[in-house]
Amino acid sequence: MHELFATEQAADRNPELLDEARDAGVPISLFTDKAADGLSETVTPQGLVAVCDLVTVPLDTALSGAPKLIAVFVGIADPGNAGTVLRVADAAGADAVIFAGETVDPHNGKCVRATVGSLFHLPVAVHRSVDEVLEACRAAGLRLLAADGYAKADLYSVDAELAEPSAWLFGNEAHGLPDEVVAVADLPVTVPLHGKAESLNLATAAAVCLYASAKAQFTR
Repeated sequence: MHELFATEQAADRNPELLDEARDAGVPISLFTDKAADGLSETVTPQGLVAVCDLVTVPLDTALSGAPKLIAVFVGIADPGNAGTVLRVADAAGADAVIFAGETVDPHNGKCVRATVGSLFHLPVAVHRSVDEVLEACRAAGLRLLAADGYAKADLYSVDAELAEPSAWLFGNEAHGLPDEVVAVADLPVTVPLHGKAESLNLATAAAVCLYASAKAQFTR
């Protein structure tokens, strides 16, 4: 954090936060409610605005340390979905999240809020080449599991594969993963549907897939 701005009301509500900022040598400036409205993307701003470093790390940093479970976002466009799936990855014990290709910026305000703090809990990398991300995941010893609604294998039949270090690939909300990404994955996997629903939304499917891997790995 480089600088903190607070309205008088926010400063009164958060004295401990301001004390921590002062102890860390962060300059604090009071500003008006009107200024807070102008700087905030929310309808009811909390009255606190900070200037901070970006949280993302290089791809090789995200994949360092023999990771066991990685979530890779390929073409996810909606910031709320991206933030929700990042939160799921954090909850499932993923070692890192990678935004690959033409994917929403993890620093997007809606994405940050949707993570509910998980953006700060695990390494997050952004890399524009999907091919390079997949190569780096393989080099890190990870099996590439593609979440694909048309895959022949389903989660019930791949327990052994789920127990291995893996990178789950999740695609665009409307179109899923590109065919060329599914084609190069080690194992396309679908979530079985037992009722009449045609599909699952992205966040739900990601939660099922990541927790299936977490169960297989943590109970091994």
